Amino acid sequence: MKAPNLLLVYDIPDDRKRGKIADACLDYGLDRIQFSAFLGWLLPTQQEELFLKVKKLLGKKPGNIQLFPVCAEDWQKRKVIDQKAEQRGEKADAG
Repeated sequence: MKAPNLLLVYDIPDDRKRGKIADACLDYGLDRIQFSAFLGWLLPTQQEELFLKVKKLLGKKPGNIQLFPVCAEDWQKRKVIDQKAEQRGEKADAG
């Protein structure tokens, strides 16, 4: 599996537009890592194509969409905290 080479994040108040942009990211095979953040590997031409598509989907509505290229070296340096919520009925270990 290739290391991801892009991170796409957005802040869009319009629910419908936000949903369409999320669908476009999923259509391009990106993985959702947060509600408004997607990660994946695309060729540079595919990145440009996706960016133009989400720009068109946003239209004149307010919003902020950013695509960050990520090199393999920087990907290896990332730091992650990924804690899952406790299941109902489970108690946290107090010890």
